[in-house]
Amino acid sequence: MRFFPKKFLYKIILTLISIGVFTIAAIYLAAFLLGPPKLANDQATIIYDREEEVISEQHGGLTKHWISLDEISPAIIDATLQTEDQHFFEHQGFDLKRIAGAIMKNIRNSSLKEGASTISQQYARNLYLSPEKTWTRKLTEAFYTIRLEMFYSKEEILEGYLNTIYYGHGAYGIEAASHYFFDKEAKALSLAEATMLVGIPKGPTYYSPLNNEENANRRQQQILKHLLDEKYISEAAYVEAIEEELNYSITPEPVETAPHFQDTVLQEAALLLDLSADEVRAGGFRIYTTLNREYQQNLEEQVRATINPSSEVETAAIAMDPASGAILSLIGGKDYAESAYNRAMSSKRMSGSTFKPILYYAALQYGYTPSTKLMSKPTSFALGDGNSYQPSNFNGYYANKPITLAQALALSDNVYAVKTNMYLGPETLIETAREFGLRGDFPAVPALALGTASVSVKEMTSAYGMLANGGRSISGYTVEKITDRNGKVVYEHEDISEQVLDSKKAFILTHLMTGMFDVEMNGYTSVTGATIAKELSRLYAGKSGTTDSDSWMIGYSPSLVTGIWVGYDDNRNMELVAESAYAKEMWAGFMEYAHEGMAQDVFAMPSGVVGIPIDPETGARATPNCDASRIMYFEKGTEPRNYCSEHPVEEEGVNEDDKGFFERWFDLFN
Repeated sequence: MRFFPKKFLYKIILTLISIGVFTIAAIYLAAFLLGPPKLANDQATIIYDREEEVISEQHGGLTKHWISLDEISPAIIDATLQTEDQHFFEHQGFDLKRIAGAIMKNIRNSSLKEGASTISQQYARNLYLSPEKTWTRKLTEAFYTIRLEMFYSKEEILEGYLNTIYYGHGAYGIEAASHYFFDKEAKALSLAEATMLVGIPKGPTYYSPLNNEENANRRQQQILKHLLDEKYISEAAYVEAIEEELNYSITPEPVETAPHFQDTVLQEAALLLDLSADEVRAGGFRIYTTLNREYQQNLEEQVRATINPSSEVETAAIAMDPASGAILSLIGGKDYAESAYNRAMSSKRMSGSTFKPILYYAALQYGYTPSTKLMSKPTSFALGDGNSYQPSNFNGYYANKPITLAQALALSDNVYAVKTNMYLGPETLIETAREFGLRGDFPAVPALALGTASVSVKEMTSAYGMLANGGRSISGYTVEKITDRNGKVVYEHEDISEQVLDSKKAFILTHLMTGMFDVEMNGYTSVTGATIAKELSRLYAGKSGTTDSDSWMIGYSPSLVTGIWVGYDDNRNMELVAESAYAKEMWAGFMEYAHEGMAQDVFAMPSGVVGIPIDPETGARATPNCDASRIMYFEKGTEPRNYCSEHPVEEEGVNEDDKGFFERWFDLFN
């Protein structure tokens, strides 16, 4: 093996060193020639609605409470320095030892997640840069750090840092955080209060005592222990701080337009940009969203007008464009000021009978038609483990005779649903739920047909949206486009939907789901939408669902799908009848408002489907003498051939004026 001569190696090393020295000198010369950077922050992230009107401004590191170091508690200063940058007054902007260690970890992990930023670097990032984790951003951050260190004193940098760092809950800067958490000035903070606040910026969501008190307390104790070990505080001060009970005097944040929607936007943007929500807020982005402000205002008004203010019952709602999945309005709870928890996106509740349309889509795949009849009576189902299961209908009502699929869905017959699930096999229902985009650990049991699955409002609304759009996949979203502070588009939504469901079966099921509002479908009990049917001026498809602790209403037109849930956060039973009716009432009021003034639209009927008048009771072709008649849809070749024999045909014809509401709608479908 041949080796390079030592002289040649020395020349290479000397050349590399010269290049390095020259590069560093050039960087410092450029920093000197550019002069001091402005200590101003113009990084507000702005959120827009679908009309490109401003919803809110997230003001990044800009604070309205700038104070000098003399106005800040020494405990804050000492704790911040010891926690964030122990060698702040010794280095020239970079802690080389920490950086070397972080680089080695990042190389081993092939990532940029490990950081070793000094206070100067963090301040540079807060002031001038987006927080994206790229090599370009890190190099730019280093350049700004050099300029800060070159032209500003350590005291000026530390003061700027403490006035711009984010402490969560919209509080930028130590003075804003002091007022928000403890309703006092930063100079008046106790050691315990100071160390609690100092622990938050590492992860404002994770370490906020208002979000996770256990995490916050653990980090506070670590900071106090470090201050004790480094002899910044005495043993007595340490014990006193550990034992001090902190009383949070939280200043309520102003309620903005669609606050739960905005939270969803920030979380979605964070995922799209691979940043934290806090970093998005401070990044100077322009986020264009799907929000329909008028829909949002009316949906909020429906909540205020319907739910008794003294009730502890909660609600969540989503209105979505079924063609795209764009979320047009969203409510995560009845009062954001009381609870910022987003029940529409994060909470999973038992779906009740709103799960039945998914079951009946599977049934249509296995040969069911709207006229398929099963016995509705008290039935005990034998289970494989030797036990039995006996579902019951609402109020213990049964037909005690065979009923059709159309009537079973309109009346929400539980026995029919469980029989169908047992016939298909629970695994079939689970597979079909996956086709509808539902995810979760669904139990393969007979009761799954009755909605024992736990799902979110977003998931169920998206699933119904697939029926509304003819069977194409959708996933609810709020962000249409994001630009950076320079106007460069960094994200734009693309429609990647595909045909998942059979369009003929989706249409047939949709029309079956209009039956919940048609009193001509009444049987042994009233249709489940009877209480709101008179409030509706057009054709909707939908399904309600009720468990002991949950009430749902999900329904749609060709242009809008809306899902509403009502219940208690602690899953207690809803014992008041009025509470169980809230979801339907709010849904009806909102849908009518959203469609006001719009042309009557109809669900597009695909080829291969026929519609014929059917007697709801027998499932046979209706005769002019039947007590009720409803247009029902079938795939060609599966429609019933026989006419109703329970109501003999009379010679007289049918008067056009005698046609029912849904029969007249039939003319629009054909």
